[in-house]
Amino acid sequence: MEKIIERPHALIDVPTHYCPGCGHGIIHRLVAEAIDSLGIEGKTVGVASVGCSVFAYNYFNVDMVQAAHGRAPAVATGVKRANPDNIVFTYQGDGDLAAIGTAETVHSAARGENITVIFVNNAIYGMTGGQMAPTSLPGQVTQTSPYGRDVNTVGYPVKVCEMLAQLDGPAYLERVAINNVKNINAAKRAIKKAFTYQTEKKGFSLIEVVSTCPTNWGMTPEKAMKWAEENMLPYYPLGVYKDKYAEEK
Repeated sequence: MEKIIERPHALIDVPTHYCPGCGHGIIHRLVAEAIDSLGIEGKTVGVASVGCSVFAYNYFNVDMVQAAHGRAPAVATGVKRANPDNIVFTYQGDGDLAAIGTAETVHSAARGENITVIFVNNAIYGMTGGQMAPTSLPGQVTQTSPYGRDVNTVGYPVKVCEMLAQLDGPAYLERVAINNVKNINAAKRAIKKAFTYQTEKKGFSLIEVVSTCPTNWGMTPEKAMKWAEENMLPYYPLGVYKDKYAEEK
């Protein structure tokens, strides 16, 4: 019998711990498929930071480094500069990358570090109980905004791709989503392109993946996907925000 699909080799064959409907499992697979297709597993180093994303080191069949909260781009910079032939990526959530890790993200992008950042935006702090995150939507109810995010007191959400697109350093910035098959396929292409750019020494790439957190949103997986489509995607439009080398393709 012909085998149509199988687990990527770059993904360890163990059950994941993630909640039902969580997007991390899908995103893990897309990253692993990119590593497999480019044949870079043996020289890839992942950097896990803090949050639900921290458990990435349990699932990728590559060398992994643990970074302090928000510091993954700084650690990845050190790994890449010390071993330029390695392919280095970070795997971070919004509470990590867009809050305590804002400076590390901005400055690694501004320097054009030749690393790949996988940024999971589910608009909430997942691991620590569902607090409001920098990416939580205006009016969004969380554990620390029970009446909804009030932009008059806490400000507006941080739009990472739009912010980094103002810098000269980044080579490639794209926002994707995993709420349906079409968007998952687009996310797969974007993640592979980001890794490809690194192999070609083109510089800093960040792929922002709009995802879900059904547990902390208080929804079923199905309703969470619908909520993301109806609420997150209008606020966080999908697309390429910067591609220095688009004309070469």
